[in-house]
Amino acid sequence: MASHVTPPKTAGTYARRGLVVVYLFLLVAWPVGLVVQKTFDGGLENLQAAFSDPDVVFALQLTVYVAVWAVVINTVFGVGISLLLVRQEFPGKNLLSAFIDLPLSVSPVVVGLALLLAYGGSNGVFGPALEDAGLQIAYATPGIILATAFVSLPLVIREIVPVLQEVGAEQEQAARSLGAGSWQTFRRITLPSIKWALLYGVVLSLARALGEFGAVKIISGNVVGQTQTATLIVEQKYQDFEQGAAYATSFLLALIAVAALVVVTFLRPEESPDGD
Repeated sequence: MASHVTPPKTAGTYARRGLVVVYLFLLVAWPVGLVVQKTFDGGLENLQAAFSDPDVVFALQLTVYVAVWAVVINTVFGVGISLLLVRQEFPGKNLLSAFIDLPLSVSPVVVGLALLLAYGGSNGVFGPALEDAGLQIAYATPGIILATAFVSLPLVIREIVPVLQEVGAEQEQAARSLGAGSWQTFRRITLPSIKWALLYGVVLSLARALGEFGAVKIISGNVVGQTQTATLIVEQKYQDFEQGAAYATSFLLALIAVAALVVVTFLRPEESPDGD
């Protein structure tokens, strides 16, 4: 068994660690901590004010509904696309892989405008046909779900693909040679090998979906009590000098995302140094 030698800690090592800690504190921990502080400045008054406001309650409910649907869509298609990229060879594979990362490089505002041009009412490419069929995408919940799913598309895929590449296809091929069908092979071989990557991708997608702002604002129309999500109502309440409700709503969004990440971090098994 190979021994693992820990390099001695030097002053430079401690300095680098300290710099990283300070950077993360100033960029992440301190600003988020200020939101928490402002939320509880008057005890529970801000939270009570938020939960007593029907517009805030509706926005939170709509946000959770949209996030769940976006995560479900990205989970189903994310697993399928991951298997396609890793287990299949076809022309344009590298182009497809690069295209998947597009939501990470394009501004969410551009995403919202693109969806609006595609599905928006009489001016959208598919808008008139969809309206004739009784379907409204833009300025409605389906459009918000599409925008949220778009911006969080790569997160599940980029967690699963490296795991599939690492485990290889030998076990799946062996299962098929013994007579197992595609679904049986996936359920008994593939899914157990990617379950933690899948779970982590789902949590990242949930956190991203809860916090989406730009694309949703464009495609939703930001109508109070109809298409206004939690991030949009935070902006409105803050601009209307109702900071208490804005702080409380922001705190709730951050709490859900952080709690999900913490739970997954503690549940996810640690790999041993030997890779067992």
